[in-house]
Amino acid sequence: MHSNIRILSALGVITAAAVAGCASTDGSADLNAKADAFFKASFAPGPGQDLSRLEQDETQKACSQYRANPPEAVAKAIQAREAKNIVYPADGKLMGDWKAGAKVFNDGFAMRIGSFMPSNPNAVRGGNCYACHQGEAKEAAYGNLGPSLLHYGKLRGQSDAIVKYTYEKIYNAKAFNACSAMPRLGHKGVLNPKQVADLTAYLISPESPINR
Repeated sequence: MHSNIRILSALGVITAAAVAGCASTDGSADLNAKADAFFKASFAPGPGQDLSRLEQDETQKACSQYRANPPEAVAKAIQAREAKNIVYPADGKLMGDWKAGAKVFNDGFAMRIGSFMPSNPNAVRGGNCYACHQGEAKEAAYGNLGPSLLHYGKLRGQSDAIVKYTYEKIYNAKAFNACSAMPRLGHKGVLNPKQVADLTAYLISPESPINR
């Protein structure tokens, strides 16, 4: 609660200065640095707090600068860099257990922190996928920030190329769309390779409810 108030207060100060014309003495880089400092000061070390997540990597910095429209050269550099971060299951199987994948898809735990941590800090994270995508036809509470995945495998087939693309897109979407709004679920450790393979099976397997 106090952290949220501090963030809002900081943003209010910066916004007010800009509206009043006071921001003319500072460049955008200065304002960004001040906002970043205020934001980081709102988090303190403690149980469930991963302060390393406050530091942007090279891709995040580029996408913050250019939003969803980076120059072609920047976009290609991001995609090449992120493609190198994709890790595959040790057994080489990109299609796992679709029933396990259904649980991962519909588990809303994902990367919660602080007071939202479960009583078991080692609890397996889900992907929170339904918050942005439609999955099974029976699901009524899905989000629409991403495309519907209903009948994903039915429409695309089960070729090796589709399986590989699906696994890699879930693991690190920025390898395909430089500044995709989709989290880098595998690269950032939200999901492990087995969970990504299970999700791939959930989307592609003919037996999955998604394809019925």
